[in-house]
Amino acid sequence: MYKNLHQELLSGITVAVVALPLALAFGVAATGSPEGAIVGLYGAIFTGFFAALFGGTPAQVTGPTGPITVVITAVIAEYGLAYALVATVLAGLFQILFGLLRLGDYIRFIPQPVISGFMNGIAIIIIMTQMQTIESGLLIVIITIMIMLLSSRYIKVIPGSLVALLAGTGLVLLLGPYLPQTSFSLPFLGELHLLKQIELIGPIPTGLPQLHLPGWEPEILIQLISPAITIAVLGSIDSLLTSVVMDNITGRKHNSNKELIGQGIGNAISGLFGGLAGAGATVRSVVNVKSGGRTAVSAMVHSVILLLFMLVLGSFVSEIPLAVLAGILVVTGVSMFDYESLRVLRSEPKSDAAAMLITMVLTVMVDLMVAVGVGVVLSSLLFMKRMSEEGVSITRESVEANEEITLFSLRGPLYFGSCSRLTDEVTKVDSRFVILDMSDVSVIDASGALALGQISGKVREKESTLILTGVKENVRARLEKMKVLEKIGSEYVFESWDKGVHFVEEKCAVRPSTGFAGLY
Repeated sequence: MYKNLHQELLSGITVAVVALPLALAFGVAATGSPEGAIVGLYGAIFTGFFAALFGGTPAQVTGPTGPITVVITAVIAEYGLAYALVATVLAGLFQILFGLLRLGDYIRFIPQPVISGFMNGIAIIIIMTQMQTIESGLLIVIITIMIMLLSSRYIKVIPGSLVALLAGTGLVLLLGPYLPQTSFSLPFLGELHLLKQIELIGPIPTGLPQLHLPGWEPEILIQLISPAITIAVLGSIDSLLTSVVMDNITGRKHNSNKELIGQGIGNAISGLFGGLAGAGATVRSVVNVKSGGRTAVSAMVHSVILLLFMLVLGSFVSEIPLAVLAGILVVTGVSMFDYESLRVLRSEPKSDAAAMLITMVLTVMVDLMVAVGVGVVLSSLLFMKRMSEEGVSITRESVEANEEITLFSLRGPLYFGSCSRLTDEVTKVDSRFVILDMSDVSVIDASGALALGQISGKVREKESTLILTGVKENVRARLEKMKVLEKIGSEYVFESWDKGVHFVEEKCAVRPSTGFAGLY
């Protein structure tokens, strides 16, 4: 017991070290000002603690992430920080509602090309938002990136982001007055300054976070519903994707709906205390597990350690240059890019590549929610088209010595995607009896059932009879529930092939040896 607790404490400390520079960087990126560092830190503290306490993914670490930061940036730009915090509280309430309605079971059905395109777009946006800082302090950004990449390769004990934060800040403080203040121009990028000015985070609050109860004017709340839903949906997607990664690593199964409730509580409390919204963070969660964290205790410890960092090391944080944080975010954005998705561009089906590219472009150029919505709809339509081509197979069999009978053998699921093809095939024959052998049809949806009813009507118009054989119990139940069985006639629907054949033989006086023999 003591050993496990000791391991959880050490893991929590390790994750806090990883989370500190990211929390500061995402806070500054979201608000567009040095004062945002404390907002990001508060977000990591409150979302990390309460999402772990009430969530459904053991050892998952929550905090500010790329997708959430991009959304909050747009909300702050339009409504200001105070109302963005209100939107964060509302987003938390929506997430709690999602969990209570058990919507977590469905979010995982978002297609992978859409997720890849969305994450790639987020990565591009994160880098783009740092361009102003890069333009005024390119040299510091480059130095930070180099330190982070080299330390990640050669120093395994300390996270590369923390090494870059400490070393980059130290170098700027020591060598800042001696760094060259020169500029140059590049095509497409315009004028860049190796070092135009060194802007620091500046003083941050070192006391305990205070509860803020902002005004809840009805007209403002109505305007904030849309951005709040955006934060809630994207935060839920981000968190549950991380939960799946955690399942693969730990071998355990997360509770999606409980996780959404935990995320909602964390975001609601974070907004009330002036913190950024958060979501399950993959890198921090993986570090937690690999460091020995197995329960919510390690994630909660990580939040407590961050609070102690703020109280004890506030004076150091104030000396961190914004260009150092920009360098960390550039590396973070590059690492977020899903390079595996580029293989989709050269592979089949091309529909996946189209969904990924469209989602990525819309994420960057339009809006995140629009991108995800269009991506999901497009993927669904392309999937339906593909399934209509690969759905139920229809084979026309010949019945020897009897032209009064036409037999079709169906194999595979009978659903809306293949209804029109089945209707076209069957209704063009003029035989006295049209037999559909459904022995290999195990699934039928409402559209498929209605299609059989329509086929029966069209066959009857030609003074023919539709016979269904090999109808499984679940298929028959669907036909009966939708009143299609009455339209076809229950006396023409048989659960076995033999009974259907016997019925037709009696009506047509067809002997097995000259009629159906050899077909099955």
